[in-house]
Amino acid sequence: MIEATLRESEDNPVPGNHTVGYFTGDRGKQLRYAIFRASRQVARGTVVLLHGRNECIEKYFETVGDLTAMGFWVATFDTRGQGGSERLLKKPGAGHVRRFSDYQRDISLFLEQVVLPDTRLPFFMIAHSTGALAALAAAPGLSNRIDRLALCSPFIELDSQQSVPSSVIRAVATALSLVGLGRVQLGKDQRERDFDGNPLTSDARRFKRNLSLHRQFPELFIGAPTARWVYEALKTMGRVVRQDHLTNITIPTLILAPMLDTITPYKAQEELSRNFRAAQLLPITGARHELLHERDVFRKQALAAIDAFFAPE
Repeated sequence: MIEATLRESEDNPVPGNHTVGYFTGDRGKQLRYAIFRASRQVARGTVVLLHGRNECIEKYFETVGDLTAMGFWVATFDTRGQGGSERLLKKPGAGHVRRFSDYQRDISLFLEQVVLPDTRLPFFMIAHSTGALAALAAAPGLSNRIDRLALCSPFIELDSQQSVPSSVIRAVATALSLVGLGRVQLGKDQRERDFDGNPLTSDARRFKRNLSLHRQFPELFIGAPTARWVYEALKTMGRVVRQDHLTNITIPTLILAPMLDTITPYKAQEELSRNFRAAQLLPITGARHELLHERDVFRKQALAAIDAFFAPE
């Protein structure tokens, strides 16, 4: 586990007025967190920011700066097993989880140990990709703490157009998990990719900045997921889109769906919104999976929608 500090670089400075430390997650795991305070005297509330797989607090410095400029405090933490949080296996680069419910429990413990005592009401949540899947899974139990929820590119279905069919991925992950080989990684570690044709963002500058993070601070990042991680994620995907689960979510929810998303198909996000009474869908035409790291023309749409949806003044 690395020291409770935030890494910065010339093109990715740490936002000011912050606190960083560790809290104790489910089963005693030490998870790195940070709180960033708005400069205005009376805050509009606190945004709990949940990351996607293989992300870290540092990747969201720009977004944190935007949110604090809106008048919000931001409370965020590195998901167990990645970023500056404690790893789960002896091989630190493996993306693993024992149960997906561990993520849900970590969210509750973060709220109890850090957000409730140390930040400002009311509480809102922004969750991206796998973080959005965890937020959806936890949402029925969060209605007394979270006022509004924004889901960016929720990871609720595998894209059927990828090189390995989703049915094959599901079968392999399930078989390995059930025979005790859940720690086997599925695929090779890919810490760098070319900008051309990448599925994450059409913004070359932000792509380069995030790639620089990987190169400068490799200890914050992980490689391919394990069979167990994939198995648990797939089970959770199947559960959170069921009508009986969605009916139990009463938190007003905004789904921000990039229409060129090839990680989670746009049609799956659209279908989710149709069955989700508490939710509304905002399609972002032309955007790819990482909305908060996209070009300004897309990113500003997302941030403006979130600003209007959270605590309108």
